[in-house]
Amino acid sequence: MSAPLRPDERFTLASERTFLAWMRTSLGLMVAGIAVIHVVPTFSTQTVRTVIGLAMVSLSCLAAAEGFRRWRQVAKALESGEEEMPGPRTLAIITVAIVAVGVATLIAIGADLVT
Repeated sequence: MSAPLRPDERFTLASERTFLAWMRTSLGLMVAGIAVIHVVPTFSTQTVRTVIGLAMVSLSCLAAAEGFRRWRQVAKALESGEEEMPGPRTLAIITVAIVAVGVATLIAIGADLVT
């Protein structure tokens, strides 16, 4: 009976660094969302600030959950020796959502400049 293969520490640590990058991104989105709602009262209307801020905080939660999910998938793949890593589907969804929030913010800024 052979001993179970141990994952290469370099890949394990790289996976942990990637997970921490997800957490930094999540925290950044959360801070930005809170700032839009509470720190910049002259930006657009209260409703627009609230919608954009809540969208950013929601994306923050999604990024944190996705970062954890992907980290667990990679850890399992490394431990079992699988070659398949998590796919990019959720990354595309998060990217589209962030771009949508950015476009909404640009529209709100443009509306402020016009008035």
